[in-house]
Amino acid sequence: MGFRLLANFVVLLHAAFLLFVVAGALLVARWPRLLPVHLACVAWGAYVELAGKICPLTPLENHFRGLAGLAGYSGGFIEQYLIPALYPARLTASVQTAIGLGVLALNGALYALLWKRMRSH
Repeated sequence: MGFRLLANFVVLLHAAFLLFVVAGALLVARWPRLLPVHLACVAWGAYVELAGKICPLTPLENHFRGLAGLAGYSGGFIEQYLIPALYPARLTASVQTAIGLGVLALNGALYALLWKRMRSH
């Protein structure tokens, strides 16, 4: 039971990381000291998507699943949890590239708004 909980914790951690990558600029607006952490996370998230890599949290989750006697999965967190929820087809390289570019574009837009807001004050 303990390893299953650890696997589930890693899933939640992974989801929280993705949410922070996508919308962390909103937290930076409130807590500016998060800026370097958020930018590093955005860079990592974009790298993983654009390079077609797998985040290290995925093998960690699979490791805990194996120790709990559960089946792991191939591919990454996005393929396993997000793509089936958002898209009916399997993840393709072009979809993965679009996700990476979307993360960069969204955060660029959020930071542009923050920059404009800071300059006006």
